[in-house]
Amino acid sequence: MPSFDIVSELDTVELKNAVDNANRELDTRFDFRGVDANFTLNKEQVALQANEEFQCRQMLDMLRNNLTKRGVDPRSMETGNVSLSGKTATLHVDFKQGIDQPTAKKIVKMIKDAKLKVQASIQGDSVRVTGKKRDDLQSTMALLKGNEDIAQPLQFNNFRD
Repeated sequence: MPSFDIVSELDTVELKNAVDNANRELDTRFDFRGVDANFTLNKEQVALQANEEFQCRQMLDMLRNNLTKRGVDPRSMETGNVSLSGKTATLHVDFKQGIDQPTAKKIVKMIKDAKLKVQASIQGDSVRVTGKKRDDLQSTMALLKGNEDIAQPLQFNNFRD
């Protein structure tokens, strides 16, 4: 029986490249001349440090643009609050990987409400969809791709006949 998995994965290599490009862009920007600002990557978290809070917000836009250029979906970002300590403002950005339980339940409910002839089951941090026909599976993919309710990027893996 044909099946596929719905996952939400982050390409860490492209994330590292986007952070490196954003650091290079900081060096060339006129509005950041003489400002002690940088991007620091630690596993799946990026720390943005600058002198002022508004500069951290500008850096967040720079990071979002570089992620888009590198093919990483910016919807996987979770931004925290800006923390001020001394002369530096820090903003931590976490990147989501995997589908959490409430989002997985939402995906399964969407598939059932669409009345497609497929079955969806939650398996850890992914959702497996099985059906009798490939066309049903492809229409399920189209349903999820066109939906804006899901606040994180989805990929479709292990498409099997």
